[in-house]
Amino acid sequence: MAKIVGLWTSPGRGTARMEAHERRQAVVGGGLEGCAHANPPMREVLFVSKEHLDSVGVEPGAIRENFTVEGDDVQQWPIGQQVRVGDALFEITMVCDPCRKMDALRQGLRAELDDKRGMLARVVEGGEVAVGDEIELL
Repeated sequence: MAKIVGLWTSPGRGTARMEAHERRQAVVGGGLEGCAHANPPMREVLFVSKEHLDSVGVEPGAIRENFTVEGDDVQQWPIGQQVRVGDALFEITMVCDPCRKMDALRQGLRAELDDKRGMLARVVEGGEVAVGDEIELL
């Protein structure tokens, strides 16, 4: 069973530093509470597979994901897939293509993250999410 092993927010736009949390509120139209990177309606949260981070030697949170997922390849989740995490419900909206900011972390990382940067989603039903929550694909 896939589960959340990292939960991250950014306190400001353009901020490279992500803050780790044990739990957070998902907000309809706003992503995760306190995250400045939410860009409704299509780009509210980002799910990334820990296995993909491991494959390119990047620490969880470094590529600005909100959810680090262990036990499933999020790249395989189709657009429109609904995902239950804790009390919240998300809908996958689009692939997150690696941007130039990835090369600021390490030259060449943008290319390495092709098909590994994760999936963006919107919040359909708000609620609390936490590290350790299992992920249910509906």
